Order: sequence, then C-alpha cells, then structure tokens
Amino acid sequence: MERFRFAVIPVAIFLAHAICIAQSVPTAAINQDILSKIPERMEHFVDEKTVAGVVTLVAHGKDVVEFDAQGMADIEANRKMQKDTIFQIMSMTKPVTAIGIMMLAEEGKLSLRDSVDQYLPEFKNLQVRTNTGPDAARVAEPEHAITIRDLLTHTAGMTDSAPAAIGSYQSAMNVPLDEVVRQLAKERLLFQPGTAWSYSSAGIEILGRIIEACSGQKYEDFIAARILRPLGMKDSFFFPPSDKVARIAMVYVSKEGKLVPAPATILGGDPTKHRAGSVFSAPGWGLYSTAEDLLHLYQMMLNGGVYEGHRYLSPFSVHLMTEPHTSEIRPVGWMRGSDYGLAWEVVTDPMGELAGHTVGSYGHGGAFGTQGWIDPNNQLITIMLIQRADGGADTMTRVFLNMAESSVNKAAAQ
Repeated sequence: MERFRFAVIPVAIFLAHAICIAQSVPTAAINQDILSKIPERMEHFVDEKTVAGVVTLVAHGKDVVEFDAQGMADIEANRKMQKDTIFQIMSMTKPVTAIGIMMLAEEGKLSLRDSVDQYLPEFKNLQVRTNTGPDAARVAEPEHAITIRDLLTHTAGMTDSAPAAIGSYQSAMNVPLDEVVRQLAKERLLFQPGTAWSYSSAGIEILGRIIEACSGQKYEDFIAARILRPLGMKDSFFFPPSDKVARIAMVYVSKEGKLVPAPATILGGDPTKHRAGSVFSAPGWGLYSTAEDLLHLYQMMLNGGVYEGHRYLSPFSVHLMTEPHTSEIRPVGWMRGSDYGLAWEVVTDPMGELAGHTVGSYGHGGAFGTQGWIDPNNQLITIMLIQRADGGADTMTRVFLNMAESSVNKAAAQ
C-alpha cells in the first residue's frame, strides 16, 4: 500500500504541472496579423450570400484573441448580427448531453459499458437487420446488447431516421422525449453493435432519456442545473424564453441565388416561430447558444474539466471523451482523418488537419453550419456560428478554421 501511495505522487505532480502550463500559454504566441484578417474574409462570404451573417470567436488559453460579428442576423427584420446573437447550434448539443452522461458516471449512477436496457427496459428485445433490398425483412439477434458507449460513439447501429409512428416529430417538436425513445426502441438496428459507424441523433436522444432515468429530472432541467447555469451559459436553452426571442438568428437556405428563410420542414420546425409550443427537448440537437456561452463550455474542457475554479468533470473523464474510440472501424466521422471519441469528433491523422485542426483536436459541428473546436496542443478554441440549413458553407468554414490555427506561433508557444 505504501509503495502504491508514493507511486501516485509523481503522477499527481505531473498532472498539476501540465494544467499550470495549459493556463499560462502567452498570448505573444498568437499572430494578430492573421487574426485581424478574419473579419474581412467573413465579410466576403456574407457579400457573396454564402450566409446572412456570422459570429467568429478565437480564444488562446484564457484570452479571447478574435471576436467579431458580420452581416445580418435577420435580413427581413433588418437586424444586424451581434456578438451576443443566439443560434440554434444543433448537433453541437451532442457533446453537452455526453458531458451530462459523464457526470452521472462519475457519481456512480451509471457505467459506460452498461447495456441500455438496464436503464430503459424497452430496449431488451432489439433486432438487427441482416441485409438490404429483397432480404431486408430478415433479422437477427444482436451479438451483444447495445451499451451507453455504443450510443456515445455512434456504433450502436441506431437509425437516424424517424420512426413511422412519429415521423414528423423532429420538425413538429410535438412528441415528448420519453415517447420518442419508446418508438426508437421498436426500430431494427442497422448492423451488429460495435461493428460499424453510423451517425445517429436518435442514439443521443436515448442518452437524454437515460439521463432522466438516472437523475430523476427532466433532461433539459438536468442540463440547465448541472451544466448551463453553473458555467454561466446565460443565453443557452432548449425552449426559447420570450425575452430572448428577439436575439435569435434566422435560419436561411439558398434559392435562385438569394438567401430566404428556411422552410418549416427543417429540424426544429419553422424558424420564425422559435419552437413555440414544443415539448421535445432534442438531446441530440436542441440547444440554442451564443459564442460566449460556448466559450465557457470549451474552456472547461480545455482546462481538464475545471472552469473558474469549479470542477465539472474529472481529468480522466475529459481524457476518455476525447481519445479515439473507433480506430478499428472505417469509415468514421464527417471528414477524412478523424475518429470519434465519446460524442466528440477527434482528429487522428494529417488528412484531418486539412480542415484546420491539429492531430488531437476535437469538436463538433451542427446542421445549420455552426462549428466549435478545441485544440489542446495549442490551447486554441475556435467557434463559428452561422445559420444556413442547406449546406454550402464548407469553404467558409475551412477558411476560418485554417486562419485561426495558422495564427498560432508554435515556436513561441513551445
């Protein structure tokens, strides 16, 4: 026992030293000339009608080194984009739900290797599709029950399409989370759990329901009480309060060379109605937020689970979430050169660096073009918020992320 105790001391000293280094990276390591050109480049994409408007934020360690708003938040209302404009961040919600799962794991209320049916019995009798086409009706038993980890890594085989019984729930937002999950439990798995990767918002909805089962709280209440309010994310929510609606950016699509408001069929429904009357919290994509609020969340992750002196996650949990879990599976992720951690996409080889990330960076995007990335190698946080529902902003995204990463003077940062 004594030998073990003394062996732990050097490790603790090393971790403390590493955290101190992470908090003290000098801003002199940043090339402000490159950062100063970001607003100009973003203005170009606004002028080209790639997007109506954009908010960009770059932070280096504790310091915000670039923060700008360009264009319009709402063209029809003649409302300019502001730094505190509120966005539907869509799938950037997924890591927030995962953080909630990790908090419950640290409290011993669940284990990541537990089967889902241990918490939600309706998942006991799942079946797996064995083929497609004429043989699509053939099914088999899962070789192992889907686990919480399978859901976090998108390797459970859950479909990403809506069950027929509640087919419009993702736009109508009219079905509560518990009923959505009960319907998902009736769907066949796309493949044997753990053998392939298929992105699934539905899988994250199930995690949201597990949070409810283990915490005794509604999903959105748990996330607000344990993550949003303590982190000072004052403009982050699932159901817009009336006093925040005027600051929400409109969602657009391109039509005949012009940007027009997105139709009511998009995720979350008619963007002009701001989910009025909604009952579905959408743990996979339901969060509204701002650049500043997201910065608080990402600084917590970058700082090993600590924000402003309060610990939200253990260093082990941060490590577990941001290491590759899908290295033996291909293809994985949204871009070549990445794997998946626990609800974070993780850059694992130089091909992924072409998108503007170093190996080891992790982050997530959203369906309306939002992006948030953390580079622990260079203590860099990059956030870009836009609202375009039909794609078309990939080049803009890569330009911003490459400029942000290129601003790091790596020689000075070492």
